[in-house]
Amino acid sequence: MARVGVPRFDVTVRGAGIFGLSVAFACARRGARVRVIDPHGVGAGSSGGIVGALAPHVPEAWNAKKQFQLESLLLAEGWWQAVAEASGLATGYLRSGRVQPLADARAVEVARARAVTAAALWGGAAEWRVERAAGGWEPVSPTGFVVRDTLSARIAPRAGLAALAAAVRAYGGEVTGEAEEAGAVVHATGLAGLEALSAGLGRVVGGGVKGQAAALRYEAGEMAQLFVDGLHIVPHGDGTVAIGSTSEAVWTDMGTDAALEALVAKAVAAVPVLAGTEVVERWAGVRPRARSRAPMLGVWPGRAGHYVANGGFKIGFGMAPKVAEVMADLVLEGCYLIPAEFAVEASL
Repeated sequence: MARVGVPRFDVTVRGAGIFGLSVAFACARRGARVRVIDPHGVGAGSSGGIVGALAPHVPEAWNAKKQFQLESLLLAEGWWQAVAEASGLATGYLRSGRVQPLADARAVEVARARAVTAAALWGGAAEWRVERAAGGWEPVSPTGFVVRDTLSARIAPRAGLAALAAAVRAYGGEVTGEAEEAGAVVHATGLAGLEALSAGLGRVVGGGVKGQAAALRYEAGEMAQLFVDGLHIVPHGDGTVAIGSTSEAVWTDMGTDAALEALVAKAVAAVPVLAGTEVVERWAGVRPRARSRAPMLGVWPGRAGHYVANGGFKIGFGMAPKVAEVMADLVLEGCYLIPAEFAVEASL
């Protein structure tokens, strides 16, 4: 006989980062009783950063990963709105687009060709177009031309995670530091999870990459995010602009260092209106990267009732809405809609 007053949970999610909380929200919204366990708290790992760029891959050489990302980015606006409505909290989501400079005539030619493929591959849901640079809040462009896409969006990572945790609770779920597992168990514990999976399978399935980022005090409002030579420059609604990030396979400590100062200098050179702005925050963290470089999703091999949602690396927030929905399909309904290259087995 069940004890009176003891809640029953259908799903336990280990990890309160972007994948863990997103999966928990998707399951809770479908009526499952969900418990999220993270002894370190919400967003304590790499998900608790500051950049928040939700940006697509280039519209060419199409594959399942790019299609999945496109569907996730198109799903994101309504999905994050549902989070905001359930939680009563702002998430910082805004589909504000992205601008990139074009370095030479060849780059302009390639960008114009991609405008054609984007029209076909994105199905008219967003545009990729070449424009003349307008100055001001735009990167310096040697050709006088830039690419603007209308698919990219931004999120405030910490606000988004807080809203997700509140939304899970609003649907009757629990977000806690320590508790027992019950029901199906989803492991979304970032680097620690990749290490545990590697140990359990007897082979390395992924590892960590250190990233550093900064926030500058500058009011860019709802202007587009910028992407310059691998560098994301993302305005946020709190009057800051996030700069990031480095990708360091080897590091000696977890603090910020000269590599971040070089990143800030690069951003100022690319966008002169940022010159003289105050650095209000410096951040460093280790992001989980699967061997396949794609998210790692699916059943934990050899552990009945256990699942994996990991390896978000740089695209975790952009992939999260779609990741959450396909994991809910799998965990709650046994419906497997995960691309082959995302499957746990792809990293074995």
